[in-house]
Amino acid sequence: MKGRVTAVSSNGKHAFTKPNRDSVRLLTGLGVEGDVHAGMTVKHRSRVAQDPTRPNLRQVHLIHEELFAEVGEEGFKVAPGELGENITTGGIDLLGLPVGTLLRMGGSAVLEVTGLRNPCLQINIFRDGLLKQVVGRDEAGNGVRKAGIMSIVREGGVVRPGDTIEVELPNGPHRPLDRV
Repeated sequence: MKGRVTAVSSNGKHAFTKPNRDSVRLLTGLGVEGDVHAGMTVKHRSRVAQDPTRPNLRQVHLIHEELFAEVGEEGFKVAPGELGENITTGGIDLLGLPVGTLLRMGGSAVLEVTGLRNPCLQINIFRDGLLKQVVGRDEAGNGVRKAGIMSIVREGGVVRPGDTIEVELPNGPHRPLDRV
């Protein structure tokens, strides 16, 4: 399974959106160089408040560009980086990947998928009503989170828009994504 990088974004300060860049450098075990969420321990404010010593399973945030078209049908205009993601992808069902999937991109970078992004109320501050579009329930009443996935950097490297993404599923039984 292959996809592509459609945009890369980073921000050195806490803000909901992240400006698009020509490239980002992924640092092994840390995240995106210069991004406020990079580090070995949690950096998201809500996670730091709970326990600042926990490992950072949210080093790199990815969103599939197909989500922008989906919410666009409901009247919400969203562009890459505006939901705080570091890497916007195309052609991969990110939400359907199991925990432990490896994503190879940019020649040498490797991300390991850790779980689903748990979107917060800031999404409604960005666009009123958008949270309801990215969090909901399926027919069986199970929670559905569509605001992307989180990952850690296994191998560093530079990632640019247009790079191919190769998906390597883990061996053994696959564990579905849950929020991290």
